[in-house]
Amino acid sequence: MKDVRKILLPLPSTSNAEAALVRGGNFARRFGAHLAVLHVRPDGRDIAPLAGEGMSGAMVEDLMRSADHESARHAHDVHTLFERYTTTNPDIKIVPLHSAYPDAAPSISFTVLRGAESEIIPAQARLSDFTLVPHPNSGDEVSSSETLHAVLFDSGRPVVMAPRTVPVGLIRRVCIGWNGTAESSSALRGALAWAQTAEAVRVLHCGDYQRRGPSAKDVVEYLAAHSIKADTAEFQPVERDVGKGLLAACREFEADMLAMGAYSHSRLRQLILGGVTRHVLESADITVLMSR
Repeated sequence: MKDVRKILLPLPSTSNAEAALVRGGNFARRFGAHLAVLHVRPDGRDIAPLAGEGMSGAMVEDLMRSADHESARHAHDVHTLFERYTTTNPDIKIVPLHSAYPDAAPSISFTVLRGAESEIIPAQARLSDFTLVPHPNSGDEVSSSETLHAVLFDSGRPVVMAPRTVPVGLIRRVCIGWNGTAESSSALRGALAWAQTAEAVRVLHCGDYQRRGPSAKDVVEYLAAHSIKADTAEFQPVERDVGKGLLAACREFEADMLAMGAYSHSRLRQLILGGVTRHVLESADITVLMSR
């Protein structure tokens, strides 16, 4: 599969990172691609402007040293996890990022950059085929969630959220959540790389989810033009929740991956009122591709 050559995997910490590394390695093998593991260390100097007016210079210095120590610990822990993974997966060669592409064999690299995650990661994602992120634990791993949203809104590329637990095997059954929007169209395009070699593909649709645009039947015809056989299934909301119904339909299909558009409504509205995207982010236990 030549469509995927570079996969970005930002690891802010070790939280859910092993599952993301395993999924990323599987993707690298599947596509003969390069997995670019990236850890961004915040710059302690960025804390100074945020310090309170009543803080002395010495207090600010202590705060910066503490932040830098914590940053170094995270960087060390992430690199240790990377080394452990590459030791137990010798078929994925460690190569510098700039020399990875002539060879179609799976490869991996590790890079540490300093600065703001919200700026660095979307910039790196713009020249990656997609970005894989660890599952953000709701309320716990704030930086991971910020990374996911920064890629979604500021990279122009899909984001793939790994499951919380270490996945077993490759992705073989793919669900595509369709509601006719530009966001779901973008996710459909991103899912082709997996759908082309999947054992089964299903387009999920729901009256309460559908917006103005092409129907699920139209999607099946589009997939057929790419030599992908798919069927459709209409799902119902569970407890009046479309997100719950969507995930229930994925479980019924025994899907390994769900592809869907993200935030057809505004992110602020979904954060306040809830929504399909928010529910899937918080509750999905499979790999999820999202696109804007």
